[in-house]
Amino acid sequence: MKKLFACLLMAAASHVFAAPPCSRFVPDGQFPTLSNARMAPKTRVLCYADFVVLHSGVTHGPLWSAEHLTRDHLDAAKEMTRTNRFFEDDRLPPGEGATLADYRRSGFDRGHMSPAGNRWNPEAMAQSFSLANIVPQNRENNQRLWSRLETAVRRITSKDGDAYVVTGPLFSGSQLQTIGASRVFVPTQLFKVVYVPSRRVAFAIVADNVSTNRYDIRTVHELEAASGIRFPGIPENLKDQRPGGLKGV
Repeated sequence: MKKLFACLLMAAASHVFAAPPCSRFVPDGQFPTLSNARMAPKTRVLCYADFVVLHSGVTHGPLWSAEHLTRDHLDAAKEMTRTNRFFEDDRLPPGEGATLADYRRSGFDRGHMSPAGNRWNPEAMAQSFSLANIVPQNRENNQRLWSRLETAVRRITSKDGDAYVVTGPLFSGSQLQTIGASRVFVPTQLFKVVYVPSRRVAFAIVADNVSTNRYDIRTVHELEAASGIRFPGIPENLKDQRPGGLKGV
């Protein structure tokens, strides 16, 4: 009986301390954390085939979406067919997620955070169209500048072998715009954090959620201060880097 009890304790301990399967999509298995307590209510981690999202039932969308890109995965992604079948994630409690109706006639694109263009198998491609991975994005921004930024990150990954990328919305100001009956928050800005382990390089990209050709390169520390999100998997001594820009953007 004692032996059985000990085995049960060991099994319980391994279950408690085992990292979630989707922790492989973030550096050192460490998810971004919220340093701003006001962002914490109604948040939940959603694991997908090759990315992971922290969803907010307050903003009705992702606070961040993380992926680990590799050269081989991006080569495979070139052969994938985009599905364009957006859907409501039924893992979210009623009222916490956006609905398809929220985006109809809203004037905004359904903007991917972990983009469909990075998905390297049919399951991941289909899952990337979950509304939990989507924010209301200015149409010209989504189809022009942001698309070029996504291409630039793929180019960096293909050159250096792999990169960890976290993408998300920023909400600044006291009068935030919303869409639909769910009142889905419209980001004022969008960000990407890029960490390239092989080059020991980490930086952030920030763009206003408007029709623009302008983006800013920031340090990870600067983005942590502005976003209320920390990125503990990135070494602290890399968080003050600021590259000059992104080639081709």
